[in-house]
Amino acid sequence: MKLDVSSLAHTKWECKYHIVFAPKYRRQIMYGKIKQDIGQMIRKLCQYKGIEIHEAEACKDHIHMLVSIPPKYSVSQIMGYLKGKSSLMIYEKYANLKYKYGNRHFWCRGYYVSTVGRNRRAIEEYIKNQLQEDYTDDQLSIKEFVDPFTDEPVRGGK
Repeated sequence: MKLDVSSLAHTKWECKYHIVFAPKYRRQIMYGKIKQDIGQMIRKLCQYKGIEIHEAEACKDHIHMLVSIPPKYSVSQIMGYLKGKSSLMIYEKYANLKYKYGNRHFWCRGYYVSTVGRNRRAIEEYIKNQLQEDYTDDQLSIKEFVDPFTDEPVRGGK
């Protein structure tokens, strides 16, 4: 079994992380052209720092990434860099968003990170299927305000 080991001048390393982060207030704005541009911006920023993206998916209200971060950087450094620089790039390209969402705070303050050990393939599959799972969950949680059988307004918690 071959390990995915990278190297620096005097170091061999395998540091993979599953990272999830979202726009401020979980706004559902990542779709169409904005989604593609955010993906390109994040890819470019990762390339500048030597970060390898193994798998990534941009859902409507959050982003999943499986990345290899060199040990010379901490995860918090990289997240500050990615969220800070991409926010500036997004507001530079889409100037109207700065009036809509204000103050150049595109991303929320927190993020989720988990180290990836031997379950890398399972996490890759999870990220690939995340968009479909979100869509399915949205369909299951749709509340009906009109009864489809009687065409009367629904009262209470049907």
